[in-house]
Amino acid sequence: MHKSFYHYLMKYREEPPRDELAAFANHAFADHSFPKGADDYDTLSRYLEMDVDYIASMTVFDAAWEKYEQDELNI
Repeated sequence: MHKSFYHYLMKYREEPPRDELAAFANHAFADHSFPKGADDYDTLSRYLEMDVDYIASMTVFDAAWEKYEQDELNI
């Protein structure tokens, strides 16, 4: 079954976060405006670049997106 990026990202949540991916997942979980149903790169990257300050580098998102594509979209 296809998951949105947000739902995929939630599997990386952990307290305390051991890496940047876990920290990103924790922040996205706490962000009530995160586009939870989105599954396209442009929508998500635009949101992260313009509307949040919790992601220090978009490379974290890019790495998470690559995992998402491999695990969810190329099944």
